[in-house]
Amino acid sequence: MKTRTLIALFSVSTALIALATYQLGLQRHAAVAQTTQPAATDAKVDPKTGRPVLYWHDPMVLGPRFDKPGKSPFMDMQLVPVYADESGGAGVTVSSQTAQSLGLRTGIVRRGELPTHFDAVGVVTENERATEVVQSRVTAYIEKLHVRAPLDPVRKGQTLATLYAPEWAGALEEYLGLRKAQAGAALIDAARERLRLLSIPDGVVERSERAGAAQTRFELTAPIQGVVAELGVRDGAMINPGMTLFRITDLRSVWVVIDVPQSMGSQLSPGRAAEVQVPGIEPQSLPGRVRTVLPDVDPATRTIKARIELPNPNTQLKPGLFVQVRIKAPSTQPTLLIPQEAVIATGRRTVVIAMTEDDRFIPTDVTLGRDNGEEVEIRSGLSEGQRVVVSGQFLLDSEANLKSGLGRMGTEATTASVPARHSGIGVIRGMDADGLTLTHEPIASLQWGAMTMPFKAPSQGLPKGLKEGMRVKFDFVQDGDDYVLQSVVSAAERGKP
Repeated sequence: MKTRTLIALFSVSTALIALATYQLGLQRHAAVAQTTQPAATDAKVDPKTGRPVLYWHDPMVLGPRFDKPGKSPFMDMQLVPVYADESGGAGVTVSSQTAQSLGLRTGIVRRGELPTHFDAVGVVTENERATEVVQSRVTAYIEKLHVRAPLDPVRKGQTLATLYAPEWAGALEEYLGLRKAQAGAALIDAARERLRLLSIPDGVVERSERAGAAQTRFELTAPIQGVVAELGVRDGAMINPGMTLFRITDLRSVWVVIDVPQSMGSQLSPGRAAEVQVPGIEPQSLPGRVRTVLPDVDPATRTIKARIELPNPNTQLKPGLFVQVRIKAPSTQPTLLIPQEAVIATGRRTVVIAMTEDDRFIPTDVTLGRDNGEEVEIRSGLSEGQRVVVSGQFLLDSEANLKSGLGRMGTEATTASVPARHSGIGVIRGMDADGLTLTHEPIASLQWGAMTMPFKAPSQGLPKGLKEGMRVKFDFVQDGDDYVLQSVVSAAERGKP
């Protein structure tokens, strides 16, 4: 009995001590709140600019305000002043120091022609319009092959092979006999027509007439200058009518075949100027034109093929080479242009941060036209000569969240593009480098009841000054199965006006 009484007395005393500690903590936080809350009547002046200052803040952390300059307790940077003359008007104004720390860079809306083009990968191939096939019209034997390897160069009229055609002997002997017997012209003409039907070349017939005996050997010659792209016979081989013996292609003109996505098919047409880049060959840039757009789409890649014909007088371009091709669009009327990187697509809006004459930054909805990967056409929303932000837009958006004149650029975006942000109030039950364990009050936006649960630390780490037992107000977002803190401040400090 006595033991139970002692335990009860010990529990009550522990509770009283904890309550007293909690009340003391609240008083200390209230005192801190009073020191960090900027006095409305104080006329603080920035010694560098001479402008009246409302308060100082860390642009990377929302909420906390400070009544004097110094180093941020959250980030490794100096606090930034918010001036009294920035409180009214649309947009947001930042100091030159802030602009430098945010990495802001601006560009000018200019009027000019948009040099549109698109790039594609191509392959050098033979110009099949400059290719000839050498076939046999008779049954014969290869007596001697003069071109013995594929890709050997040949001249027009050069002997390719010597053939022996024994089937010609009878018809030639008959024709020569009629000529020797001085038969009638009708018989001689009929015999000559038979030779023609047997595909005996006129040169063989004339040699037979001069020799007075049947000449059954004849030579195949190259019909054009080029290289032997295909060699289909060897010495001693028997050949039949219609058999392909040689395929010769003239490489002084080649094709470049490119694959173009079907989405760009409308920009491709015969006659369009092209520039072919060939690494390792001088000159590296060769001008050409689209000769043919093939009426076919590759079912696997959904690409359209086009041919570009290029002169190749020195035969430097070899079939099989990979090349880069830039297809150029015709000139257009001058239009408003801005750098491509200035455009922000939020999901339902296309926004550009414009800079006004009084150095304020205002998000402006724009309508875009064509682009070439470097510049984009502006059809509405901006005027010539305006300045627009081309880098640092999202950090500027963080700065703008502290001003009533500018809401977030993404408020109209879909929830799929920007994670929903939730707020809550709770007490820190545990903390480490990975995050906090909080006992929080009900959170209406998620329909949560009061509970104790872990939250991951933000990417920049937990703010300084947190400790177990502290009552805090926190913002967080859901990242998969985790809940990631965005800001954590003392509930007393967050509640200050």
